[in-house]
Amino acid sequence: MRVGVLTGGGDCPGLNAVIRAAVRKGVQEYHYEFTGFKDGWRGLLTGAAVRLDIPAVRGILPRGGTMLGSSRTNPFKERDGVRRIRESLAKCEVDALIAIGGEDTLGVAARLWEQYGIPCVGVPKTIDNDLSATDYTFGFDTAVGIATEAIDRLHTTAESHMRVLVVEVMGRHAGWIALHSGLAGGANVILIPEQRFDLDEVCGWVTSRFRASYAPIVVVAEGAMPEDGDLVLKDAAAALDSFGHVRLSGVGEWLAKEIERRTGKEARTTVLGHVQRGGTPSAFDRWLASRFGLHAIDAVRDGDYGVMVALRGTDVVRVPLGEATARLKTVPLERYEEVKVFFG
Repeated sequence: MRVGVLTGGGDCPGLNAVIRAAVRKGVQEYHYEFTGFKDGWRGLLTGAAVRLDIPAVRGILPRGGTMLGSSRTNPFKERDGVRRIRESLAKCEVDALIAIGGEDTLGVAARLWEQYGIPCVGVPKTIDNDLSATDYTFGFDTAVGIATEAIDRLHTTAESHMRVLVVEVMGRHAGWIALHSGLAGGANVILIPEQRFDLDEVCGWVTSRFRASYAPIVVVAEGAMPEDGDLVLKDAAAALDSFGHVRLSGVGEWLAKEIERRTGKEARTTVLGHVQRGGTPSAFDRWLASRFGLHAIDAVRDGDYGVMVALRGTDVVRVPLGEATARLKTVPLERYEEVKVFFG
């Protein structure tokens, strides 16, 4: 039995832990062989592959990023994409594929299994924590920790100059990072994509904090939008990627300018960007990613294809890939409302 492994989409802490766990258990207990495909689905399209064995995965547990590389390649947008994938799998004598990724990567895996019968098992990865069917995705805990530390540090410089500091975090459609890091970091305003914000209300919260002789911190997800406007983009002319996504960023800078114009208080922006993706994974993400890798290779052994491993409470279960990618997991209104007591 030979198992293929790929990592697709944005990189995140914990990817190497999945690869390591799947290879270790697969080799030691099931005597499988492994092939890693470079740069996500692009590697399957081009046949770029490397051998994975126990020496190859030794020492990668604490490393961020992915030893296999990643890309946002959509094989269904490439000429003869499915045929080329089949040829690569046949050439490398791969019997089953473990796809590690988020909504887009796992959406491709679901379609390959459902429409073309290519044996796939999915592992949920995204710092946004927006995959349904799993309580948490690995990478999220690390990203929240990084954002929280940044907010902690920004409090002191905001207070020293008595200025507003706007912190822009990742979150295209879901505000989980903003919600968790904003609450943990003591932010005075948290803005998320699920709830359009009233700019006058935001300025009122900011002014309220200054009246209390306190410099406010505003945390905003990159996909948050004002009530009377659309997505704010730094580069509105940027091309879409192969999954139809535009590159986000810009709402933090726009928001700081509007707050300064309306309140007369100096406002600055910090965009955390890819800092949230980088560096060593947290202990929780290493634990979760390792368990996902172990359970993914068990699914391969059982011939249980077309599934994604998922965390439910403290148990790792299997759910259909189609179910896992059918909709995004967004922040419920009641969860957002409960933290509003800290606004202003």
